Amino acid sequence: MKKLNLDMYRGAIAARFPEANRFQFSESYGAVVLEVPRETVRDVLRFFKEKNYFNFLMNITGVDYPDRQERFEVVYELFNTRDYSRLRVKVRTSEDKPVPSVISVWKGADWFEREVYDMFGVKFEGHPNLRRILTHHEFVGHPLRKDYAADLQQPCSSALPIHFDVGTEPKEKADNLIPLNIGPSHPATHGTLRVMVELNGEKVHRANVEIGYLHRCFEKMAETHPYNQVIPYTDRLNYCSAPMNNIGYCKAVERLLGVEIPARAQAMRVVLAELSRFIDHVVCIGANAVDLGALTGFFHLFTLREKVYSIFEKLCGARLTVSMTRVGGMAQDAPPGWFDEVLQLCKELRQGVSEIETLLTNNKIWIQRTQNVGAISAEEALQWGYTGPCLRAAGVGLDLRKAEPYYMYDELDFDIPVGSTGDVFERYLVRVEEMKQSVRIVEQVCKNMPSGDYTIRDKGIVLPEKKDVYGNIEGLMNHFMLVINGLRPPVGEVYDSTEAANGELGFHLVSDGSGVPYRLKVRPPCFAIYQSFSESITGGLVADVISVLGSMNLIAGELDR
Repeated sequence: MKKLNLDMYRGAIAARFPEANRFQFSESYGAVVLEVPRETVRDVLRFFKEKNYFNFLMNITGVDYPDRQERFEVVYELFNTRDYSRLRVKVRTSEDKPVPSVISVWKGADWFEREVYDMFGVKFEGHPNLRRILTHHEFVGHPLRKDYAADLQQPCSSALPIHFDVGTEPKEKADNLIPLNIGPSHPATHGTLRVMVELNGEKVHRANVEIGYLHRCFEKMAETHPYNQVIPYTDRLNYCSAPMNNIGYCKAVERLLGVEIPARAQAMRVVLAELSRFIDHVVCIGANAVDLGALTGFFHLFTLREKVYSIFEKLCGARLTVSMTRVGGMAQDAPPGWFDEVLQLCKELRQGVSEIETLLTNNKIWIQRTQNVGAISAEEALQWGYTGPCLRAAGVGLDLRKAEPYYMYDELDFDIPVGSTGDVFERYLVRVEEMKQSVRIVEQVCKNMPSGDYTIRDKGIVLPEKKDVYGNIEGLMNHFMLVINGLRPPVGEVYDSTEAANGELGFHLVSDGSGVPYRLKVRPPCFAIYQSFSESITGGLVADVISVLGSMNLIAGELDR
């Protein structure tokens, strides 16, 4: 993380804001934090953007402190795509004091503000569509408040009719518009996404989306479980590349603890992450292709996915949701010969990618269904909060493995593919090239696998091995105390991120010193990307709706959380 020149920022803020003496700078685990009065936050964020200090709104988080007079904190994570610097901006508020909406500064604030409103009840003044987004229209209360019981369930008994956001009224009137539900029963929406459109002939006149069909209360459950027991829940965020979620979460907890995992554990995480990236892109391309009618490519790609799952199974016994990482390293070492098998698999994966290119890249039907469809400019992608392949296809070469290298990525030789048009075809091309680069990374790591331990040996963090538990009283007591008390990070907060298959996967973690997270907010990449979907399909053909949807690679587990 780049170190900010605080004197420069202080001077610029003091020159712009007369009330700057009320602004407070601090540092938290390497991050710079700026706390500002509630009523100034929109002006402050606009100032940062106009000055080109920070051109990207990465995340908005809500935190509930019921013992405070102003019980809620709204936290903004800002990012600069040019020099990769970050800043955390905070405001304090209460239920009866609205926070100025920053949609006029970044369009991507839309869903993030609605999420904070839905989960905590914080109102955002000036938001045009401030209504629930993850919970249903019959829901009462705000589930992430500390006084909302974790086991209080509220089933929904009715569905809303087709509806559209305020401000999306079509500029031109048209006769005989046909309202249509595309999903959640449509096979291409995979049972968890509702797309509502008005059709003017074959063209989409306007559109809206509804999410929340797979809301599993991840963030609420994290507040009631010890840190290591949260890991299986992360598996089920983006279940198409589950190990990447494990890694991102454990990395955030380790940053809060101030520990660095051994080189061998880092290398094993890189191997798991890149194999996961490969199969995530397999699912994206294969599912998009079959939704557009290319059944052969789907079967071919899923054969490659099954081969990767077989390698996972040999490592830990699980295939889809592996839960292989632990805070402090890995759950266990790889069995003898496993890395050699991975190297052999890489040859098959490389050949498989070559074959899928033969099937799709120059296929006339595939090109007609994807080229010049759903195109987005680099500026628009940044406004919405795009990260990952969708952003790189639009021409912005941002990848955290290069921008903010973690583990051993800065020692590896690989390229970051970048497109220019941001259409569905270029998203496909970027993902294909990333699959090749992932294989390249895995081969480098497996050929130079570090020796040593697969986890740290801190008695306050990692359980002792079974031979020590059964063989000596110290190991038994260490096991007992860690299971009963759990690991206990110091009081504080971090936002830590990794380059997942769909973009930046961030975890905002707040610790109160107890054995469970006080607050755990996940910043899933496809949540920000899907905000733009209604705008992306408006004016296009109804057949292109499915093409654009598949190219965004929406995984409902992390979209709904």
